[in-house]
Amino acid sequence: MIDKKWIEQLQAILESPVRHLRISFDEWHEHQMNGRNGGGQRKAKVTPGDSIQREDGQLMFAIRSDQQEVEAVAIPSEAVSKQTARLIGWALDQLRGHAVKGQESISETERHAKELGDWIAEQLDLSEPQTTIPDRYAAKGRLFSEMIPFLLVCVQSETGRSSYSELEKLLRTFLSEEAMLIPLKEQEWLILGPITLIQDAQSEDKDEESEESLEESLGQIASGLHDMLASEWIGECHLAVSYPISPASSLIATAQLLRETINLGRTFHVGTNIHLPWLLHLERLLSAIPETQRIKFVEQALKRTDVFLEPEILTTLETFFSLDCNVSETAKKLYIHRNTLLYRLDKLKQETELDVRQFRDAVLVKIILLLYKVTKRK
Repeated sequence: MIDKKWIEQLQAILESPVRHLRISFDEWHEHQMNGRNGGGQRKAKVTPGDSIQREDGQLMFAIRSDQQEVEAVAIPSEAVSKQTARLIGWALDQLRGHAVKGQESISETERHAKELGDWIAEQLDLSEPQTTIPDRYAAKGRLFSEMIPFLLVCVQSETGRSSYSELEKLLRTFLSEEAMLIPLKEQEWLILGPITLIQDAQSEDKDEESEESLEESLGQIASGLHDMLASEWIGECHLAVSYPISPASSLIATAQLLRETINLGRTFHVGTNIHLPWLLHLERLLSAIPETQRIKFVEQALKRTDVFLEPEILTTLETFFSLDCNVSETAKKLYIHRNTLLYRLDKLKQETELDVRQFRDAVLVKIILLLYKVTKRK
């Protein structure tokens, strides 16, 4: 797949739009026969650098081709002289040569994963992406099996082919030999784990009184995976996990959800590295509110807008809400006397006229707390 930077550079040089597209092998030859220079002989193979002129006046240059599809760039013909067209064809052929040399030393698994990752990344940038993964990326049918999707975003840059093989080895050791690693962007990876991980996680807790829920099992798996990655491979990173899916039909939508989940987690919960979509419904709703309205809402809802600047108040409220507003459990978690906690809550009530022991006020304070943490960092 062509580098997007190459297309941007070509667009700047030509001072003309350059579209990156894929068409079927047959459609390429149909354009070849019906274009302004129609009547050409149908070729058994399309090679990088080959060009045709469509009936609409667009010049198409082949980047990559197989017997099903041609990847190409389309440029208005008026922006390309004959000499420039030959130069573009030569450049694409040279890029292909460099790509082949670069791929000679990587495994078939990594090559396939990168091709699939490039296709997914491209779909995620489209307003109307395809929902089903093409058969050529189906990994010999593995993507039709139910799997657990994770999205990993590295804070520290890791480049080079060695990072893929190292991460893949770690994942297969920690998760399973069946785990799949798919690179998206330089610091972003999709991970697909086998469904048996859930059964293994739940069997570890079979002696407990209450059975572990699916969400708890997924959270436990994500926590263990994050701890391993943070200590053994990349240091600080963010990890999101979602419900099991059939990747062949649901991977694009799930990747979008996981990306959104990490973005919401990093925005509303600074310092948290594991992000679970079923815990971020309120954050998803609040993120849709325009920034000016968020700030106005916080200012109107509070008597004192600096009240949440106090670290003691912030810690108390976050702990209180995480424990379902249970006073005794919150005091125990904070290692303070119950009366000390009540004193803090009464102080908050005096300063804001909001009593978090009342459901209505607790919901309002939770919303204000989320918005205030975001608006204060702007």
